[in-house]
Amino acid sequence: MIPTLKTALCGLGIVALTACGPVEDPTLFPAYDPAKAESPPPKPAVEYSPTRHLLWGDLHIHTSYSTDAYSMGVKATPDDAYVFTRGGTIEHGAGYAIQIDRPLDFAAVTDHSEYMGAARADDSIVLPFEERSLRERLLNDSPLSLSIVLLKIASNVKGFDDYGDTPEIREIALNSWKLMVDTANAHYEPGVFTTLVGYEWSSMPGEQNLHRNVIYRDTNVPEFPYTSLDSDNPEDLWDALDKQRAEGKKVLAIPHNGNVSNGLMYDRVKFDGSPMTPEYAEQRMRNEPVSEIMQIKGTSDTHPVLSPEDEFADFEIMNAMLSPTGDYSEPRGSYTRDAMRTGIEFSHTEGFNPYRFGVIGSSDSHNASTPVEEDNFTGKLPLMDGTAGLRLGESLMLPESMQRSRKWGAAGLAGVWAQENTRESIFDALMRKETFATSGPRISLRFFGSFDYDAAMMDSVELLEQAYARGVPMGGALQLPGQGADASAAPTFALWAAKDPEGANLDRLQVIKGWVDARGATHETIFDVALSDGRAMGADGTVPPVGNTVDVATATYKNSIGATQLSAFWQDPQFDPAQEAFYYARAIEIPTPRWSTYDAMRLDIEAPEPTTLQERAISSAIWYQTE
Repeated sequence: MIPTLKTALCGLGIVALTACGPVEDPTLFPAYDPAKAESPPPKPAVEYSPTRHLLWGDLHIHTSYSTDAYSMGVKATPDDAYVFTRGGTIEHGAGYAIQIDRPLDFAAVTDHSEYMGAARADDSIVLPFEERSLRERLLNDSPLSLSIVLLKIASNVKGFDDYGDTPEIREIALNSWKLMVDTANAHYEPGVFTTLVGYEWSSMPGEQNLHRNVIYRDTNVPEFPYTSLDSDNPEDLWDALDKQRAEGKKVLAIPHNGNVSNGLMYDRVKFDGSPMTPEYAEQRMRNEPVSEIMQIKGTSDTHPVLSPEDEFADFEIMNAMLSPTGDYSEPRGSYTRDAMRTGIEFSHTEGFNPYRFGVIGSSDSHNASTPVEEDNFTGKLPLMDGTAGLRLGESLMLPESMQRSRKWGAAGLAGVWAQENTRESIFDALMRKETFATSGPRISLRFFGSFDYDAAMMDSVELLEQAYARGVPMGGALQLPGQGADASAAPTFALWAAKDPEGANLDRLQVIKGWVDARGATHETIFDVALSDGRAMGADGTVPPVGNTVDVATATYKNSIGATQLSAFWQDPQFDPAQEAFYYARAIEIPTPRWSTYDAMRLDIEAPEPTTLQERAISSAIWYQTE
């Protein structure tokens, strides 16, 4: 980025604060006009399908009922969040209209359970936006003035923990939770749009992220959510959920942002440092069938340090912890591929696996929205990243190390293969892990495995019926087919992907394998099973890049390379029946402009690196079990 002279002078402190004027930011216009707001468009119902519908959703949305969101200028409510995800227009915290490009099929508002709704409802809290709105400040205040406001609010957010569990705050939280449930019910339209009741449990021991989203199958929910004020130990959360389950409630928890957990999210020991046990593994998998691996605060699939041979590992990595100092988050124990490798290692040496989970994406938006489109990214927290100027540091005078939003990404979405668009069907799909994550695009991805597939199946009109009848989908497990089975038999996998109908073409389709050897050590390898544009793997095992059509200056690309669909019938050439393994699919797009490139074009400044990205879809794994 090339700063303007005025910005440079302000940064050096050479001119007075009053001379550092506001940044002209076109993303603030036009202002939100309620008279022009669009209602959600009508949407046809989907019929029951035994071979599953692909449903798109976001299970991680915050509103003004979350203290951090409200403090950063959010006024939107759970009702606004459901209007947005259904395709309607709502007001951004910075005062302009926002709308998703295509409605979702399901959503969950998951406001923080700690002091739910308190900041919004407590008259004793006075924020800088009470007298002058965030929009007014963005239009008129200097970068330095906005920075002072941001730092003041950020320093005070922790102070809300001093509330204590007073009767007044408790009453506000109880009423807020009831309203969240009622709002979800009001927007639930079975077959058309599904709302799931949930909240976020926000444990942060030592600034290390252990957050979980808790999701219910129906409206048989507790009087009030479990909070990290009750306990910051995930095992205590699971105990509470097990107790609810014994009372007839159907519930699951979804870990997210392991990438900023400093190795705690998928550790090799329990929360208190003691060894894991079979009971621990069983309880964890009973409560946490899936993990969220793509969202605004970075990906949690893998890290270049953990997967040095994976050329696509360095994707939307954010590994600075959520602390004022932004300390480095230890990769090992923080990413799901590493966790699954740990799991099969434990299975080999200890006889149990604590990490046999599926994956989803979601946004973690704190602005009652799902901002997953690179060309329509409207940020996570309005005062931090609600405009192009804020996101690229033009409207804030903070050191590079404190401009956290520069590392944030426009992600992600949950893809769920469910028989119908209902709470019960979507919840059950999450429980059986028939799910996948995308970084935002609506890439369709299927992945099946079996010891009983044949290549002819791929051309059958009954492909899906055969795939389910003769094997397992993503999230399933495989075993050798009984006594006397061919010891040389290897599992076969059927997988295919289709581009987002309104997005970029596909570069390649891959299978990622993790396995444990006879010594108990784990390994991983990546197989390119389908390539676009007639490319082939070279003798050295490398694949030529797909190319790059991105024009950075105009933030455009062309679908003149890549493929609209890719498929493969693949058999593991390295299979050893004595070695436990997992397999998952990854579909990768051709390069496209990153959100920061679109923003730089709007501000007429040089785009920061990286200017492009290759968005992707990642499936839940299929496990091969030796017994």
